[in-house]
Amino acid sequence: MANSFRTLSKTLTRSFSTKSSHHNHHQKTHKYLDPNSFLGSWKTPNDPKEAEKKLALLRRDYAKQVKNVRKEYIHEMELLRLEKLRKEEARKEAIRVANEERKRLKAEAAKVRAQERMVAEEEFRQTLLKERAEKLENWRMKRTLHENKKKEAKDLVRRRSSMWIEEQELESKIFSTIVF
Repeated sequence: MANSFRTLSKTLTRSFSTKSSHHNHHQKTHKYLDPNSFLGSWKTPNDPKEAEKKLALLRRDYAKQVKNVRKEYIHEMELLRLEKLRKEEARKEAIRVANEERKRLKAEAAKVRAQERMVAEEEFRQTLLKERAEKLENWRMKRTLHENKKKEAKDLVRRRSSMWIEEQELESKIFSTIVF
């Protein structure tokens, strides 16, 4: 119970302190207007008509002052709006410049990757050509070896053909001498 009360009191203290600090800050930074000359300026005349005239003059002066204050306020609001618009345009321009820079960097990175890819493809192509040349050379070498063996076998058959071979052994000799 006591623990929950402490927690609640700390929370309330924090909420009050943040609100009051904002309020205090506003009070410290707020600029008040100068005292108005209308306040306490009325002195009651004896004649009611004269009082009406003075009151009409006061009202007219007050209306003029209110009109001027409103003009100043409108002017200040317009300046604030223009400043806000200028800041927004500057922010948009900064975003646009950042986007262009990012796109430029991305395009450069893409070019670098494309060049690396082309180099890798060229190396791959060269490797393939080298392997093909090696395979072709190997195939030619095997082919010539095979042809040489065939020639040797034919020569051997020609040399042996002059020798007498029994009919029963003839077939086995023919197959053994011919190499595919």
